Amino acid sequence: MSGLFAEEDENTHYFSRSDPDDLLGTHAPLSFFLDDKQWPTVEHYYQANKFDNDDTQNKIRLAPTAQKARKLGRTRFSKRRSNWREIKTTVMTRAVYIRAKTHSQCQQALAELSDKRLVENSNYDYFWGCGRDRRGKNNYGELLMKIRDKLRQEQC
Repeated sequence: MSGLFAEEDENTHYFSRSDPDDLLGTHAPLSFFLDDKQWPTVEHYYQANKFDNDDTQNKIRLAPTAQKARKLGRTRFSKRRSNWREIKTTVMTRAVYIRAKTHSQCQQALAELSDKRLVENSNYDYFWGCGRDRRGKNNYGELLMKIRDKLRQEQC
């Protein structure tokens, strides 16, 4: 690495989790069935599961867009789960995995990037993304790579 920012790497695929046109993102309009409900996007599921309250979850699940679901999930109109920090990665992993199992194009997108490291390129998110300086945890990219490996194992 030279300078302040990590250099781009040809073995890495950078993407945006909030791009509705990217099959790897949480805003991709690919619905799936999980926890006895139909979810329009991974973002809807993730944001709704911040709360225990069924009414709040339903309001978020029925939001017209992933962006609106995200906004509702970030407001404090209802008390967030006390264990949210401990379960949020599991919640996200379940949603992304079920969506991939539901939509073959998601599995295909992951398979086409089988030799690439996946990095969620967010300037502001150092937990799910790589952050502005690309030194973030990239937990979303990491969970995608684990799901890709699991899907590959299931095909054998």
